[in-house]
Amino acid sequence: MSILVNKETKIIVQGITGKEGGFHASRCMEYGTNIVAGVTPGKGGVLFEDKVPVFDSVQEAVDETSADTSLLFVPAPYVQDAIIEAAEAGIKFIVSIAEGVPVLDTARTLRFLRDKDCQLLGPNCPGVISPGEKCKLGIMPGPIHKAGRVGVVSKSGTLTYEAVSQLTTLGIGQSTCVGIGGDPLIGTNFIDVLKLFNNDSETDVVVLIGEIGGTMEQDAAEYIKNEFNKPVVAFIAGATAPPGKRMGHAGAIITGTSATAVAKKEALQNAGANIVPSPGSIGETVQKVLGR
Repeated sequence: MSILVNKETKIIVQGITGKEGGFHASRCMEYGTNIVAGVTPGKGGVLFEDKVPVFDSVQEAVDETSADTSLLFVPAPYVQDAIIEAAEAGIKFIVSIAEGVPVLDTARTLRFLRDKDCQLLGPNCPGVISPGEKCKLGIMPGPIHKAGRVGVVSKSGTLTYEAVSQLTTLGIGQSTCVGIGGDPLIGTNFIDVLKLFNNDSETDVVVLIGEIGGTMEQDAAEYIKNEFNKPVVAFIAGATAPPGKRMGHAGAIITGTSATAVAKKEALQNAGANIVPSPGSIGETVQKVLGR
């Protein structure tokens, strides 16, 4: 079983004829992802890799293919319009990869989506992958993943890959790995993903990777303490970051005591999570929790 996506998910790629969109769409298809159409205004009627039809609009693609999910490889200035177009066409799940999306654009987009039956992952995220379902939406490297029963949710793409690589090396597979992104405003947060994992009968343990900035990890800790019924292995990046300095992600900046790595670790530890001391110990910590 998986969360968010599976082998039956019908996916369109907005921006499929661009350099990045084309490259990653090809990698997703090689992995087994069910990409049924692409969308690039002005390119309607062509075939991507001689098999995937390209349409001028999302509405045309949905009407022809009954697609329910969209993967966006659209430059940051146009992301807001692309997401709104997808939502208005009836797409239920949108994955937005681009970084550098203005926070005000994201705020307006999220306000628009409140009245829609549509979930946004991102922006500035690596996407989602379910190894057992052979479904990958985004830029995650497929070969490092292995089907199994450990869920992963992370703000950091690179640390997601590191965690997955460690798990796979130890023979520990993953159910679904979700990169929620590191921007100050995002569509899908830790609690949203934890709720899905909590209801997934084929996820036994969850790895949560957070970082400095904001209070999303404390919110997750509260949910874990009161409602989550599976073991959590947590790592918080940015322990040595100086106050007031952005570290990598737009949202990774210490603006108060609650945004520090120490405060986040304490909250998660108090909620019963198993705290990972360093990024190189994620896999072995999961291994201990699983009793292997």
